[in-house]
Amino acid sequence: MPKHSPSSLDPRAPLVLDTRDLPRRPGALRTVKRVVPAPADLGVEMISVPEGADLDLDLRLESVSEGVLVSGTVSGPVRGECGRCLREIDDSLTVNVQELYAYENSTTDETTDEDEVGRMQDDLIDLEPALRDAVVLTLPTNPLCREDCPGLCPECGVHWDDLPADHSHQQIDPRWAGLSQLNRTEE
Repeated sequence: MPKHSPSSLDPRAPLVLDTRDLPRRPGALRTVKRVVPAPADLGVEMISVPEGADLDLDLRLESVSEGVLVSGTVSGPVRGECGRCLREIDDSLTVNVQELYAYENSTTDETTDEDEVGRMQDDLIDLEPALRDAVVLTLPTNPLCREDCPGLCPECGVHWDDLPADHSHQQIDPRWAGLSQLNRTEE
């Protein structure tokens, strides 16, 4: 009995790949190029791919002895906010995807844990888990609008870029205020 519980995949779902026209002999190859809508919650707390945004899939499906090796790239927009200055980030990313999907009842299917390799269901492959892993692992947990972003002034909250070079919030302790007057008289 297989270790995984089969749930039926919808062959019309955008991230489900149908391999019926891919011969089950090692070396057989098929390419897939399509644009699909991004699933919900594809990212981390401060930056993510907007739900429904266009993702460009450029994939190779290759038959190997134990299943189908899916490899290629996924490209799409990302949006979020800078971890230093909270400015909006509007960028794009391209991630590499490579995942083996084991044929049902193959040696790989029978001898590996459920989370070690992907599993085919009938002739269908659910690409979403591999895509989600690739995107989430690529995104920074603390994104920056630019590498040298100076952030915000901790006192007034204004962007350091928008402040004059001599910006300061130096506060003199009232107990020492008299001494600061002495310093001015010497100048």
